[in-house]
Amino acid sequence: MTGGTCQLTHLDTLEAQSVHILREVAAETQNPGLLFSGGKDSIVMVHLARRAFWPAPIPFAAVHVDTGHNFPEAMELRDRLIDEVGMRLVVGSIPEMLADGRMHEPIGSVSRNQLQSAALLDTVSQHRFDALLGGGRRDEEKARAKERVFSFRDSFGQWDPRNQRPELWHLYNARIHPGESMRVFPLSNWTELDIWQYVEQRGVELPSLYYSHEREVFERDGMLFAANEFLTLRDGERVHPEQVRFRTVGDMTCTGASLSSAATPAEVIAELANTRVSERGATRADDRFSESAMEDRKREGYF
Repeated sequence: MTGGTCQLTHLDTLEAQSVHILREVAAETQNPGLLFSGGKDSIVMVHLARRAFWPAPIPFAAVHVDTGHNFPEAMELRDRLIDEVGMRLVVGSIPEMLADGRMHEPIGSVSRNQLQSAALLDTVSQHRFDALLGGGRRDEEKARAKERVFSFRDSFGQWDPRNQRPELWHLYNARIHPGESMRVFPLSNWTELDIWQYVEQRGVELPSLYYSHEREVFERDGMLFAANEFLTLRDGERVHPEQVRFRTVGDMTCTGASLSSAATPAEVIAELANTRVSERGATRADDRFSESAMEDRKREGYF
């Protein structure tokens, strides 16, 4: 407190912006959901939502598109946190859709990431969500850097980067016609470092994956993958123990680990201070298919 005025920190400002966006979604949409993967960004989103609406319950369902290839640690914390905050959990299950013939395994790939768009759109249609909140940040990837906070999707769930609404002075236009929807990104202006500073300052619990631990891994295409039942070793690949952590948590089939000794939020923050590559650029194989891999998927309906 200086001269009778309150001095907000950088994190206080980011938090206030995100809380404002969450409240706008609650006020302007009829049936919003919060996409929840069990990763650090979606966990911070839940904590922000609890802060935005306390003591009332969080007015969003938690929505998870389940590929069946998840890290168990992320799923354990997902279930525990969602139960703790009292949110309703909606799961769009790709294994169930594969079992009943609504989709088929991708040819030539074990990753089910390309199936997520169809599963997400099916879940949106089935539960009639008119807005979905997600933890995407502009610093993650260049297609996400193009996106507005309130990102309009047409009746086919598709995103057109040339057809976006202005957001001058933090004024958001959430008007849509029946069948259309919005994707909303309250963490757009945050960085990976901001997320970790918030985790440290607020005591946010994350899956143990995010901290250094010994794990059986193997190298493929310059990345370290966790040994798991979904990936078959190729000729010349061998499993060996390493001290690693994960900067981002996606499927076990496409998420790489980083060599690290950072075992606390403070140590992760110190490590990130010397990092110049985003977490998706460094450890997500699904973003390496082409220069426009993420944008192509977003145009098809991916979050």
